[in-house]
Amino acid sequence: MRELLLGLRLLLGSGRGNRARFLLMALGSAIGVSCLAVVLTIPGILAAQDARMAARQPTCARDSHGHCTGIKGAPRELTRTDPLGSRPMTRVFIAVGTKDIEPPPGLMALPRQGEIFLSPRLHEALRREPGLAQLLPGRERGLIGAQGLAHPDELYAYIGVSPHQLRDADVVTVFGEPYPPNRTVEKSTLDIVRFTLTGVVLLPLAVFLSVCARLSAAARVRRLAALRLLGLSTKAVQRVNAAETVAAVLLGAVVGLGIYELVNQMISRAGLPGFKWYPSDGALSLSTVLVCLLGCPALAWFVGRASARRAAANPLAVRRSAVQKPPAMWGLLPLVPGLGVVVGYCVAGATGHAPRETRVSAVLMPLAVVLVGVGLVLTLPLLSQALARSVARSSGSLSLSLAMRRNEAEPGGALRVATGLVLLVYAASLVQGVLIELDQISKHNSPVQIYSVGLDGMTAQQQHALESIRGVRGHAVRMSSWTDLRVDAYQPVLGAVIATCGQLRESVSKVDGCVDGRPVRLLDAVNGYPHDDIKSGTTFRFHFWKGGHRRVQQLKVPERILRYRDWDDIQAMNADVLLPPSFVPAGYRPDGATLVLVSDSDPATVRAVLDGIGGVDPTIAVDPYGINVTALQQIAVVKTLLAIGMVLGLIIGVAAYLVAATDRAMERKPQVTALALLGARPRTLRAAQVAQVVVPLTAGLMLAVVTGKAAESSYLVTGGGAIFWDGKGVPLLLACSLGAVAVAVAGSLPLVGRRIDPELIGRD
Repeated sequence: MRELLLGLRLLLGSGRGNRARFLLMALGSAIGVSCLAVVLTIPGILAAQDARMAARQPTCARDSHGHCTGIKGAPRELTRTDPLGSRPMTRVFIAVGTKDIEPPPGLMALPRQGEIFLSPRLHEALRREPGLAQLLPGRERGLIGAQGLAHPDELYAYIGVSPHQLRDADVVTVFGEPYPPNRTVEKSTLDIVRFTLTGVVLLPLAVFLSVCARLSAAARVRRLAALRLLGLSTKAVQRVNAAETVAAVLLGAVVGLGIYELVNQMISRAGLPGFKWYPSDGALSLSTVLVCLLGCPALAWFVGRASARRAAANPLAVRRSAVQKPPAMWGLLPLVPGLGVVVGYCVAGATGHAPRETRVSAVLMPLAVVLVGVGLVLTLPLLSQALARSVARSSGSLSLSLAMRRNEAEPGGALRVATGLVLLVYAASLVQGVLIELDQISKHNSPVQIYSVGLDGMTAQQQHALESIRGVRGHAVRMSSWTDLRVDAYQPVLGAVIATCGQLRESVSKVDGCVDGRPVRLLDAVNGYPHDDIKSGTTFRFHFWKGGHRRVQQLKVPERILRYRDWDDIQAMNADVLLPPSFVPAGYRPDGATLVLVSDSDPATVRAVLDGIGGVDPTIAVDPYGINVTALQQIAVVKTLLAIGMVLGLIIGVAAYLVAATDRAMERKPQVTALALLGARPRTLRAAQVAQVVVPLTAGLMLAVVTGKAAESSYLVTGGGAIFWDGKGVPLLLACSLGAVAVAVAGSLPLVGRRIDPELIGRD
């Protein structure tokens, strides 16, 4: 206890410079702890949303044999989820019975026939789009409370109907199940998020907190050496240093938790794209507070004791004239096995032996990423010293020689400033790999996406608006011939597509020899085969409607065959014949036909087309082939979480640089002053300071790009997707590296000033 009080007294009475360093340590710790709190509360936010979805799930009480009990006179329910634009809208139809049950969370009572309860966002959507009333029939009785919604922007409705309106409905006696039918983020996807946040946020955060705990290391170590020479024991000296470090980090942890609470209140109310939550969901849990208030000071305690070990063991070894020991080779220890695992997976993917979601890969891959990241940090001093020694021997520039000799003598000084930026570029590669995997999960392999929209009840103006949606590259009307099962139960059905040759070319991969104005048979040159029941000359009938009038058109199957090439994974023109638009009688519409829209399959275009369909008429029932709108929303949530991680990583990287650069400027003032007194010009000193940081930083960034791309590729190999190697992200990584170098240059220039402090002259 005596040593702790001594450390605090030395802190308060050691001058403005040390007090400024203490505040800098506390500020850096506050930033780091607030970022740590964000990462730790994300699983809690998702768990709170899943719990509310599970609590409202309609079900029935079951006996020991798994049979529903108390179903006599119980209400019935039918749940439908439809896309409203690019977001899912859930409608729960309820037909109350003679037996009363507890309403779901967020409602005071079950809706009666003709009544509806809406979520606040769906209520706003209904006011903007009155056409939604067709999907939400009834009189609005009230809003669903927050306890009945997963998040503030959820589109949810309870609709009261009569029992005879519900077909295939389920009995409901209670609301609430242990698990929701669809989680906000599936467990496997959440593991991906945790893996990414570990590499993007937690690994740089650990380095950042260590940097904050070791600010002004040289001055503090010499002060501790003086205490050791005055008679303090080795352990006492370590405790004195740890007391100052723990006090700074503890103060920073308290401030950081306060910063997080303010940020949570502000951002939760404003929301993020694709991810909204209630402020209470993001409230600090007891475990998060304990990790921040106990874990971070504990890390600072060990770092403080470790940094004081050398001064306590050999005080004379830290004097100003002492030569520093070269960095130990054990820094390569984490990098070698980490790169071994990464390279092994890359070779397995290149040779066609990629593992598919094995348990070993699920453990080895995150471990390898962390080992490479840690090894990257520990290898930087070795790389800096070797590079400095090589450049100094061959350089004829005074500025470059000064910089390299300083790096050779103190290889960890400049790299302490650059570590955060190097880890930021390494983390960017990991995020790119995760985004590539998410894109493979969220879409099929076909380059196009088709959407089927029923034409029944649609006006000609709406059809034209759908065909003109931005992003739609082709469209056609698909219909089937009319069959009279009373005459022949096995009568074949002829599938027809109404489109021009131009529309056909836009919708399929390849077509040659198409002539407008004539019906032709369609045959996919690769995946198609002629139907035995559909022969040339056979007559089929198609029905068309105009108001209440029906008209029948007969078609003889033509002899001419048009060969085309459809897409591999999706059949845009799944039909037997191609009919020109003139086949449709003027003013009539085909019976039971669907409008097929074709667009590119990238997620941005798919979302734009879905939004465009919702803009034409929100009540339109659209079937996007192969798309689960709930899964799209989940992908949007994951991408938002990854964006949060990248923003936090950027904050940590820049903060680490600013904190370390400021501390380095204060430490380097005596040496810079000495060089100025020896006649070095300010331009020479500035060039030396810039080179001292930029040269090892550039080497570290190149190593980060190489190891990051290797880690990204190995992650994609273990993910089971079709893409292993992606060169599109390399220019972005190089641009990030150039930006990091530019930041380092800008931060190194102010280290050399024009004024010479007499105190610094006397000190040296």
